[in-house]
Amino acid sequence: MSLIEFPADDPERARRFWAELLGVELEVRQDGEGQGWQTRSSAPAIGVHARGRGPGDSFSLPYFAVGDVAEALARVEASGGTVVHPGQAWAICKDSEGSPFGLAKQPPAG
Repeated sequence: MSLIEFPADDPERARRFWAELLGVELEVRQDGEGQGWQTRSSAPAIGVHARGRGPGDSFSLPYFAVGDVAEALARVEASGGTVVHPGQAWAICKDSEGSPFGLAKQPPAG
């Protein structure tokens, strides 16, 4: 697992909650990571973003690191899951029972 993402109606309140509960710092995301904040010091990372209308904005989502997002999306569909939002760096899917989850391209080693 690489990331657990939490959409928030009040992002500052959610950011304070997770920082105080877990004793971690949620920093502004870097280019290519999307909007919001996330931890840098723990695995899996914890992310918070403003709730919107997108596929990752209704529920908290676990993100799993994969080497090749396109190949993983093909495996999702072949295994009976569905792709909600395809992408090259990250994607939102549902398993065979309708539970949402995300896939994120694994960063290069080093």
